[in-house]
Amino acid sequence: MTSWQITGALITLALLWYYFPREFMPKLLAEPGYQHLVLASAVTLSLFWSVQAGIKEGLNLHFLLVTTVVLCHGWRIAIWLCLLPMLLLIGFGKLAWQDSGLYALCSFILPGLFSYTLFLASYRYLSRHLFIYIFVAGFISAALTIVLQISLTSLWFGLEGRYSWQIIIDNYWQLALLLWFPEALLNGSAITLMAIYRPHWLRTFYDREYLSPDR
Repeated sequence: MTSWQITGALITLALLWYYFPREFMPKLLAEPGYQHLVLASAVTLSLFWSVQAGIKEGLNLHFLLVTTVVLCHGWRIAIWLCLLPMLLLIGFGKLAWQDSGLYALCSFILPGLFSYTLFLASYRYLSRHLFIYIFVAGFISAALTIVLQISLTSLWFGLEGRYSWQIIIDNYWQLALLLWFPEALLNGSAITLMAIYRPHWLRTFYDREYLSPDR
């Protein structure tokens, strides 16, 4: 393992341990409905992450869905749920286990934190309205999050020296300009459906505030 890979693994392990959601297991064991939501979230992530496309080895693109999982479960639980699809990618040979630490940081820990921060900012500084929640916390946040994820991965491969910056920009980073809208649309649609039909699935959605008639 290179120094980059060791550093990434140590930082990832430290963050996962420090931010471990201690309320997660009691809630999971006590509520069958929550078990189904957790399983559905993990399986959906696994399916979307397994469908990848890329020109250069390691520089793969796939729908992220991190924003939806963060809004459903919160950031701390979301990053633990994202471990399952990452482990499946390693198991099926689509991701080298040595890269797992940096992959986790670039693909869901930092992007998930970024997405959750955007939600908190919209909750604090914008009007608490259903449209704001869907469009800002869901649609715009998802678009910016996948651009951040692609940018972080580009930075990782560039600083590590796996490819030249020109190759990374031409064959990977510029594709973010094509992927941001489908990612935003996918997350925005999922958030819209859940906010209307299954609001209790969204841990960050508060009916009394976002659906209050006096707002």
